[in-house]
Amino acid sequence: MARGLKKLETVVERLLSAKGCPWDRAQTHKSLIPYLREESKELADALRGGRWHEIEDELGDILFHIYFHSKIAEKAGTFSISDVAENQAVKLMRRHPHVFGKHRKFKNEKDVRTHWNEIKSVERALRAKEVTLRDKKRRRS
Repeated sequence: MARGLKKLETVVERLLSAKGCPWDRAQTHKSLIPYLREESKELADALRGGRWHEIEDELGDILFHIYFHSKIAEKAGTFSISDVAENQAVKLMRRHPHVFGKHRKFKNEKDVRTHWNEIKSVERALRAKEVTLRDKKRRRS
């Protein structure tokens, strides 16, 4: 697994380098939105149809977008692919306390889903509070 991911990272770095592709270097998070939407739709269609070869290919396209966006962000100094992976792992662990914690065990999928939605609601409220605090700090400076 690591070999393939490293190869993809190397390809993305090359595309965005001075000797890489002018079109790729000109892209931004916003300019890539239509392509990400298109790839997501193609993946969903392949999943619905159970077309395994297409699913693999479309997952690769989504993975490319994840690396590409992460590399753009890294060049801007905001985050890296490693940050994305770390944050996702932490989020999954937080949202699965019944697996990664010493919390109650759930009886069924419905109980898990209810708890998941409660956790997401708390996360949204915390994010909104963080944005409000950040905005207040910016206005003061």
